[in-house]
Amino acid sequence: MMDGKAQKLSLKRDVGLMGAVSLIAGTMIGSGIFMSPQTVLYSIGSPGASLVVWASCGLLVIMISFCYAELGTCIKESGGEYIYILRTSGPVVAFMLVFSSVFFVRPAGVAGIALSFAQYVVAPFYSGCAPPVVLVKCVAATAILALAIVNCMNVRFAMSVQVFFMVAKVAALAVIIIGGVVMLIRGHTGSFEDSFENTHVGINPIGIAFYQGLWSYDGWNNLNYVTEELKRPEVNLPRALLIAIFLVTGLYLLVNVSYLTVMTPKELVSSNAVAVTWGNKMFGSWGWIMSVAAALSAFGSLNGTFFSGGRVCFVAAREGHMPDILSMAHVRRLTPSPALIFTTAVSLVVLIPGDFQSIVNFFSFTAWFFYAITLSGLLYLKIKKPELPRPYSVPIILPILVLIVAIFLVLAPIIDDPQIEYLYVALFILSGAVIYVPFIHYKLCPGLLTKLTTFLQLFLEVAPAEKNL
Repeated sequence: MMDGKAQKLSLKRDVGLMGAVSLIAGTMIGSGIFMSPQTVLYSIGSPGASLVVWASCGLLVIMISFCYAELGTCIKESGGEYIYILRTSGPVVAFMLVFSSVFFVRPAGVAGIALSFAQYVVAPFYSGCAPPVVLVKCVAATAILALAIVNCMNVRFAMSVQVFFMVAKVAALAVIIIGGVVMLIRGHTGSFEDSFENTHVGINPIGIAFYQGLWSYDGWNNLNYVTEELKRPEVNLPRALLIAIFLVTGLYLLVNVSYLTVMTPKELVSSNAVAVTWGNKMFGSWGWIMSVAAALSAFGSLNGTFFSGGRVCFVAAREGHMPDILSMAHVRRLTPSPALIFTTAVSLVVLIPGDFQSIVNFFSFTAWFFYAITLSGLLYLKIKKPELPRPYSVPIILPILVLIVAIFLVLAPIIDDPQIEYLYVALFILSGAVIYVPFIHYKLCPGLLTKLTTFLQLFLEVAPAEKNL
């Protein structure tokens, strides 16, 4: 790490293939599969169609991740969408992304997962009634703080936590699937007779069902945020994406079949936490086991979101789009601790007013808006710069198809059911451009900030980190 006199810090390449698969799959299998099935079913109206939605979500994610595999092997820097947009669409758009990502999208994701973790933790103690909101939020806050500490300590430790929880949740899903298979063999096929009747066909129900389904797949792009910490990224990035996403899609479909085998669609829709209802019906008084499994699952997902979310902040600061202090790494532990501490603080603020449903919809709206820009960046690279070295390449039709879907996902809910909140979110994204001009372009930065940076640098024991290419 340290070469003689010039001591340069950089983050270590500590993530192998197993770690990479766990980072993607372990973040994707979060709370979504335990929380979203009832919303998907409720929006789309019939069991058959809800399975179609889950399968289509998986297909869409597989397609878009192929595009990301090309981007990640072509532009070998950490930072995910941010760095790709910066290299293709320029600094203003990239700053708009990082501004909305750091102040809204990432923290909303963290808060959403933490809330569902908390709901599962307190659910067994309040079997008959809804748990008090204050309690749920306190538990969520505690989880966020605990993980912030883990991630500031050591990259390897954070990765082992990730692998452990990943194994635990695949086991939990396997239990659900086996239970479902047993019930199917015994002839519980009621939910699948006339499985497409009452399907709601329309732009809004399909759009909302997709948002909820895709929320469960969220995290497929996590590896692209930490490319610089991945061993042999040109080999391991496409491999990990393929393994993880196929694994997750298969698991999700089977789990949904199992839910529908054990519960009637009516029971599923009215359930507050699907996995717990499933556990109560299958195991009787041992139903709380599923609650524990779902909580563990959300906790692991939270860790993965944290691990990658802190990195976005870190890369943006390194490019000069965020205060310098955030681009520093701890002198001995080599973790981007200032960026992680900052992410924690913002997440706790978002947690205070937050409610799970609305978090998901606005989160998805913002995320897909930037996925669309990233994909158009890939098209630009394919057409304008075919000479760039690409260890991995996708046919041009793929990004075009996914781009069309992304545009549909951004526009559908707005056209069909315009809410004032979408306008606020759009204004919030655009306000990034307004902030960009004075503070980043003209560097209007008071001397106070320099003093603050120096103080924090000494206080947190951090130093600027180099790129790891």
